[in-house]
Amino acid sequence: MPDPLSIQTFTLGQWQTNCFVLSVGKSCWIVDAGFDPEPMLDAIDGRGLHIEQVVLTHAHLDHIAGLHTVRHRYPDVPVLVHADEEDFLTDTRLNLSAAIIDPVVAPEATGLMHHGEQLTLNGVPFEIRHTPGHSPGGITLYQPDNHLAIVGDTLFAGSIGRFDFPTSDGPRLMQSISEQLMTLPDDTRVLPGHGPETSIGQERATNPYLNQPAGRPDGLVG
Repeated sequence: MPDPLSIQTFTLGQWQTNCFVLSVGKSCWIVDAGFDPEPMLDAIDGRGLHIEQVVLTHAHLDHIAGLHTVRHRYPDVPVLVHADEEDFLTDTRLNLSAAIIDPVVAPEATGLMHHGEQLTLNGVPFEIRHTPGHSPGGITLYQPDNHLAIVGDTLFAGSIGRFDFPTSDGPRLMQSISEQLMTLPDDTRVLPGHGPETSIGQERATNPYLNQPAGRPDGLVG
């Protein structure tokens, strides 16, 4: 019988970014690496896990700021980002860190993802769904057998991602949610980049942003 999928959530840094360790047996992925990732890395080491790769839901500063720390501890670990955000890792204007005291220049990606591709963690397949809008290369990792969607900053419990950034696009965000997320089964767990876990069914029934056109971003998360 194959090993089950295990998910650990780490809420990192002052921006409270949800980062995840997905593991099957002793193989694992890191999904996003926010500020101050040491507790996540210590947990990986404590469990004796082998990191196959870092998968980025998108490349805004609070999801990539820990990559240098990851690479310092695990120098050869691959880093994957959607092809539309390859330049975000090293461009402080694009990753929204240009105005902070210590702008984030992360290591370059070693691989690029595209919509519809499949990544496999120790026999467990994940579908890459391109969900742009909050950022141009946002992705969702979808695992149907485990009823799981890791959505980055596209969808939140009771909210949606911000779309007032220079590379954001409100109508495209709503299209991503409608076509790539709301087409998933109601019992799909939604693990967002900030805030609590939710489900597709919960957001379909109660999320106030899903029944109106994209308008002002006031009060949005992420």
